[in-house]
Amino acid sequence: MKVALSVIGKFHTFDLARELHQRGLLQGVYSGYPMFKLRDEKLPAQLIHTFPWLQTPYMALTGRDKLGQRLLRLYEHWNRISFDHYTARSLSECDVFVGLSGSALITGRKARQRGIRYICDRGSSHIRAQNELLAQEHLLWREPFTGIDPRVIDREEAEYAEADGITVPSGFSARTFIEQGVPPQKVHRLPYGVNLGSFHATAQPAPQFFDILFAGGASLRKGIPYLLQAFQRLKHPRKRLFFAGAFSAEFAQKLQQLGLWSDHIQLLGHLQQAELRDRMSSSSVLVLPSIEDGFGLVMAQAMACGCPVIASENTGGSDLFLDGDAGFIVPIRRADLLADRLQQLADDPTLRNAMGQRALRVVQSFGGWQRYGDEAVAIYASLLQQGAPA
Repeated sequence: MKVALSVIGKFHTFDLARELHQRGLLQGVYSGYPMFKLRDEKLPAQLIHTFPWLQTPYMALTGRDKLGQRLLRLYEHWNRISFDHYTARSLSECDVFVGLSGSALITGRKARQRGIRYICDRGSSHIRAQNELLAQEHLLWREPFTGIDPRVIDREEAEYAEADGITVPSGFSARTFIEQGVPPQKVHRLPYGVNLGSFHATAQPAPQFFDILFAGGASLRKGIPYLLQAFQRLKHPRKRLFFAGAFSAEFAQKLQQLGLWSDHIQLLGHLQQAELRDRMSSSSVLVLPSIEDGFGLVMAQAMACGCPVIASENTGGSDLFLDGDAGFIVPIRRADLLADRLQQLADDPTLRNAMGQRALRVVQSFGGWQRYGDEAVAIYASLLQQGAPA
């Protein structure tokens, strides 16, 4: 079996590529990134094929939001279409083609015409379910929302229909596909791995503080207002809330206007991997209260550092741990329950430490990205056994 991959950037596709290469199964990986951005991916150069002519200027363009939504969406649309055309022209002989959703429709169709199995790899919930959840959330907070580009929705749904199989990273993501009418047998849950060499415990939480960490881009989609509401309710003399990742000034101002900000909040900005590992190791808990999140790889990374997790039901939290074992699972938009769980950990350091140790054991039992590779190969092999594409 030979497998070809395509991705407009990097994401988890290159983790999958390394696993396939180690098994001698990788035909090649096609990316919109320039080669200099992929030199450290630990893959032979001859297996990496790039079409960087539109993606690289897009990445380099600072203040691209100033272009206006119409022009920006048009650029993004043609970036993905152009990359897809390149991949379709360049695709070598293989048995399975796996394309990250949004930029693989043309290649997927041509692959199936050649008798190649086409897997649509989707990193989030069903595109229409995602759009609906985000629209609801923006309405609740009276924030404007223009919606996901209709061309993106149409293109992704065409990919879902064309594909022989769809891989998603969590049970939550899988449910949204089934609820949108996709046949259950077509949807395959494939949870992400974690690099245990990069993420491991390097410190202990300071006992005099109760430090809460959020990692990722702060937004309504990530449920940040509910985290801030819960933080306000939390009773602890030395509580602190840290945000690692992008946090726009406009979003911070909106939260201040809502009365959700406090002096105990610190914005750390983007952290290098080693810095994030150290911060996770020294945090009392990581919280991911997302309204919609395909998986939330930061949870597995934090658990590998011995940090318990509180996650919403609309993440991959339930795919990582049982509620009450290595952390807690709460419904979306329930700041009250989130506050209760935070208070429980703040009041009981012994429980927090026990959950942190269980989190570490759970992630270590997963075997890093190797399990992801094993399960991916099993899915591809089973689809190949079903016969040639119709």
